[in-house]
Amino acid sequence: MGRVDGDGLIEAFLREPRRYTSHQVAEMAGVPVYRARRFWRALGFANVADDAVEFTDSDVEALKTMIGMVSSGLYDEEHVLLLARSLGRATARLAESQAELGVEELDQAGVPLADRPRAWRRRAEKVVPELARLLVYAWQRQLAAAAGRIAEQDMSAVRLSVGFADLVAFTRLSRQITGSELARLIDRFEGTSADIVTSGGGRVVKTLGDSVLFVSDKAHVVAEIALRLVEHPRAKGMPELRVGLATGPVVWRMGDVFGTTVNLASRLTALALPGTILAGPEMAEELEGDRAFQLREVNRLSVRGLGELAPFTVTRG
Repeated sequence: MGRVDGDGLIEAFLREPRRYTSHQVAEMAGVPVYRARRFWRALGFANVADDAVEFTDSDVEALKTMIGMVSSGLYDEEHVLLLARSLGRATARLAESQAELGVEELDQAGVPLADRPRAWRRRAEKVVPELARLLVYAWQRQLAAAAGRIAEQDMSAVRLSVGFADLVAFTRLSRQITGSELARLIDRFEGTSADIVTSGGGRVVKTLGDSVLFVSDKAHVVAEIALRLVEHPRAKGMPELRVGLATGPVVWRMGDVFGTTVNLASRLTALALPGTILAGPEMAEELEGDRAFQLREVNRLSVRGLGELAPFTVTRG
């Protein structure tokens, strides 16, 4: 919002004309503008000038929807704002990645910069409706799966096994290769790790470029995923991986996990040697007796913020 749109790009992607100011939208939704801006900021939209005609009929409907969720008692306002923030974060990253892919397509097609706006408009007409359908489909599937997992779960006392894997010496490598090579490396790592985690029965919580955080309610699932990550053939040509594993209580919040168990997995990753997997004592206890894995206790290590403990290396049984 708030960008000059001499080429009509914004409206091409919005697929409807901008015709209202922020005050007009707030008035049509029946709320003061300061309250409307709380919802827009939660969605990740910057404030615009009072007289800027930046809003569409969809903006009016979206604001009415959020206000209606509060007034009907479905959620209180703070929870609607939390929902809006999670939507804003997720869709902002999604939009950036899709825009980048669009630029790559135009580059590969040899479209000169001067012709980009016209090419973008044509692309928007074809791509936006398809992506919108895919977005709703994927979200509904993910929501159904998440609701099925946690419908009868006490979210204040969730116990999970957590894995944290990262690429060794990634910072040094990033200074030695070109930007396009770095982008391909990150794409390959994120694609490979996501495939291995989901096909192995785990769930990707988040990726951070050179690392991936994944979870399962079964310790052996997380351990098997960790082994596949360090063994996978596609890892050739990439820096080695190192993985930390931990089991224990975690806090789920807005699609992310927090707590000592997550911190332990992250700290063990930093202490692991390249190509190895380190598991915390509770994780090792969960895996004990499972012939699929071989556990070896290592010397006690000082884990930052968590004191001393004796972790275990995990290899195939």
